[in-house]
Amino acid sequence: MGKDKKITLIIGGGIAAYKSLELIRLLQNAHIEVIPILTKSAENFVTTLSLAAISKKKVYSHLFDLNDETEMGHIQLSRVSDLIVVAPATANLISKMANGLADDLASTLILATNKKVLIAPSMNVQMWNKPATLSNVKKLKEYGFLFIGPNTGDMACGEFGLGRMAEPSEIKDKIMASFQNNTLLNKKILVTSGPTVERIDPIRFISNNSSGLQGTAIANALVNLGAEVVFVTGPTNVSHPIGAKIIPIESAKDMYKAVFSNGPYDVAICAAAVSDWHVQNDSSRKIKKKDSNSKPNIELKENPDILADLSKSKNRPGLVIGFAAETEQLTKNAKEKLISKGCDLIVANKVEKKSSIFGAKNNEVTIITNDYMEKWPEMTKTEIGEKLGQLIVKYCH
Repeated sequence: MGKDKKITLIIGGGIAAYKSLELIRLLQNAHIEVIPILTKSAENFVTTLSLAAISKKKVYSHLFDLNDETEMGHIQLSRVSDLIVVAPATANLISKMANGLADDLASTLILATNKKVLIAPSMNVQMWNKPATLSNVKKLKEYGFLFIGPNTGDMACGEFGLGRMAEPSEIKDKIMASFQNNTLLNKKILVTSGPTVERIDPIRFISNNSSGLQGTAIANALVNLGAEVVFVTGPTNVSHPIGAKIIPIESAKDMYKAVFSNGPYDVAICAAAVSDWHVQNDSSRKIKKKDSNSKPNIELKENPDILADLSKSKNRPGLVIGFAAETEQLTKNAKEKLISKGCDLIVANKVEKKSSIFGAKNNEVTIITNDYMEKWPEMTKTEIGEKLGQLIVKYCH
């Protein structure tokens, strides 16, 4: 996918600079050539020697270096790559970019380039939240600069919050996405993912084992194909797909409301494991056990059917895809679901106790429509997401 592609990687002077070595390795594995640019401040965190050893390329760092300008001047450096990546991008670097300053090699190169620029911010949470920083970021986005992150988490300074640089794997995926043909550009696609939670009381609930891995993989693949993805997800521990509109929900009713208030969609993929019932008489207080013979009276009521209602809605998506996890008679039950729900395609997988698909990296699915059935071999959920993305591309074109 990245064959014959080249990026210029500008490394800013933040603690996250050490992650640039891992990013270079990931990009090389994807067959992307990396030209490293090291700012003066970044030299305090990573060395020219380590970057040269990993990238197997000359490292550029000084604007007025005679040898550098003779071999490849800053104007040529700004033109030679398919994409400029700034990771980590400090508050200082972002300020320079937003205000057109050009007082070192990195800032001069960015001002001179005619290529897309991808920025991965990295700074303390208070620095990120300052009006000046947010104003600079807004300005750069208006100029057409691309952003990834920052993420929320623990920081080197001991604080917690928004400001961590996106992980190298996330930056790599964003870079790969920028090289993709935007075959689903201007297509709005719904992806539901993860479990739903139905409260019994503030402590107990009814849910399921869905990890959200498959739904997230599908959403990532569609974002990479240029789609506008609306990602409605139940509670999971999986990182949300970058570039999608994220709508976190808890209950099936929450998901139903989110799905139908954010349409219409060109395509809908219902990969979430939605509870069929909710507790009608849920308690606002913990239900106490009175004695060994006492049992709570839990009344269940059927939830609205998201897949069926989407399939028969006035603004029905042109393609509606459902998922079926079955313990027996996989194809028979999946085919019945296809017909009863009124959707166009079912992705069916068998659930077995000895090797549950929930939380696993791999899966084995069967694609079922009214006209055909195709069993895919076992593959990673990422690969399934990509393959399903290509199916959607064929439908949309």
